[in-house]
Amino acid sequence: MDDHGLEEFRRRWQEELAQSQALRRRRRLEAGERRPRRPEAGARGEQASGYLALAQGLLEGAGRPPAPRPGRADRRDASSRSRSPPDRDAEEPEPLVDQLIRDLNEMDDVPFFDVQLPYELAINIFQYLNRRELGRCAQVSKTWKVISEDEVLWYRLCQQEGHLPRSSISDYSCWKLILQECLAKEHMLRTNWKNRKGAVSELEHVPDAVLCDVRSHDGVVIAGYTSGDVRVWDTRTWDYVAPFLESESEEEEPGMQPYVSFVRINSSLAVAAYEDGILNIWDLRTEKFPIHRFEHDARIQALALSREQATVATASAFDVVMLYPNEEGYWHVAAEFEVQKLVDYLEIVPDTGRYPVAIATAGDLVYLLKAEDSARTLHYVYGQPATCLDVSASQVAFGVKSLGWVYEGNKILVYSLEAERCLSKLGNALGDFTCVNLRDSPPHLMVSGNMDRRVRLHDLRSDKIALSLSAHQLGVSAVQMDDWKIVSGGEEGLVSVWDYRMNQKLWEVHSRHPVRHVSFNSHSLITANVPYEKVVRNSDMDNFACHRRHRGLIHAYEFAVDQLAFQSSLPVCRSPCDTMAGYSYDLALSFPYDSV
Repeated sequence: MDDHGLEEFRRRWQEELAQSQALRRRRRLEAGERRPRRPEAGARGEQASGYLALAQGLLEGAGRPPAPRPGRADRRDASSRSRSPPDRDAEEPEPLVDQLIRDLNEMDDVPFFDVQLPYELAINIFQYLNRRELGRCAQVSKTWKVISEDEVLWYRLCQQEGHLPRSSISDYSCWKLILQECLAKEHMLRTNWKNRKGAVSELEHVPDAVLCDVRSHDGVVIAGYTSGDVRVWDTRTWDYVAPFLESESEEEEPGMQPYVSFVRINSSLAVAAYEDGILNIWDLRTEKFPIHRFEHDARIQALALSREQATVATASAFDVVMLYPNEEGYWHVAAEFEVQKLVDYLEIVPDTGRYPVAIATAGDLVYLLKAEDSARTLHYVYGQPATCLDVSASQVAFGVKSLGWVYEGNKILVYSLEAERCLSKLGNALGDFTCVNLRDSPPHLMVSGNMDRRVRLHDLRSDKIALSLSAHQLGVSAVQMDDWKIVSGGEEGLVSVWDYRMNQKLWEVHSRHPVRHVSFNSHSLITANVPYEKVVRNSDMDNFACHRRHRGLIHAYEFAVDQLAFQSSLPVCRSPCDTMAGYSYDLALSFPYDSV
């Protein structure tokens, strides 16, 4: 439309608007009508919706071709009809534009939303709100209440906060109520953790045997003994009668089986390495006999099992071997690497896709081992051996002991697996770092234990120590953390639970032997005390106290009330007397990056 056409349209619109206003005033004066009252608050919503429909009809009509302009004879007839006395029965309907203008003039103080969004678009906007903001939006209006309580929004909130991750949206009819129940249970579990409320059990030991190694995964515990026996417990069912996993040993004489050096477990597999270089792999879903047996020429020095995939890595002498099944389910050697020194620590990187990736430390060398590729040196400094190791999907952390003339202090180095370069150098301790936990820690945080008796919380964003706890008298041997607590184990046999955001010890338990394994989730805790000596001093079962003192212990703690057969206080031997029942968190003081 050119400028002349636009001016002509404006002039026509002004003439029709002036005629309609003059006609409306004349009718009201002749009929003696008074201005109608403003609509009540309850009827405003219905009137506003009618205005939206009216406006929509006008917009639809705007796309139609304009009606032809009446001629002069038609105008005279219209003016003569306007001067004639009004007849309400024969009166023509009021134009839509006049009705809209009249209605808008009568509702000056009524909120009028001239934009109406589709329901799907509103859901897409509301999905960025948290549960507190959704509750506030539900108080705005009935329409917003319906949108704020949509099942899709609350299902996504449950998934984002880690509740019922394997459920689908059709499993429950009210996800808002499900989230409330999950939050109430989470609060109850946290209270039980703080107040030492729960049940504790000691897993049954093997007669005439000493505990060698213990690992656990999601409540399932595996243990290896000096007798060559391997046992598995499922603590989730509260049935601690553990079956034995057969080893298919060629030794016929009882008691002549080799010791179990290492055990590992995940959701479907159990792996055990023996002193004579034998490796057994069991499928926990089928039977108790090994599905694969692999033999090394020398003693197995390190063992690793992927938490998510069916991948096993072993280190014997100067060789590192990776095993995993093919498409038909037959296990085979996927990769084999040769290293320059004996391997001390070995871990498999999670979530690597088709080809597995492992990290191995051998003295002062740290290797990056990728299947379908040769071994590459990730870190090497002469005279600085690695003292601990842990990996995540994108990073690897290991402790380094500083020796030589130039003493820089013992540190923890964090490397990027993708860039293969050092990201952070953390700590400057006098003692050796004995354990580090990177995989289970919250984002941008890492916890470590040292022989100087301290547990340190590292902030990976600032490369600083956020918290240092004086924990154990003989050094820290195991440590793990989550979003509010730290569980640490020491060489003296003490297990301590800390609320690190309050910098306070909650409770502790003690056993005779060093703590070699600590693993917990929201409702359970598994601890293992493994003795230094692997020889039973007195195998006479009549002297039960002597045998119990030297065999090693495995404890299972359960804090979920709805799963307990009974309730009891944990056997705390040295609990701090100043423990508070309630806590006031001020996260900004200790962690300024929490809002990032």
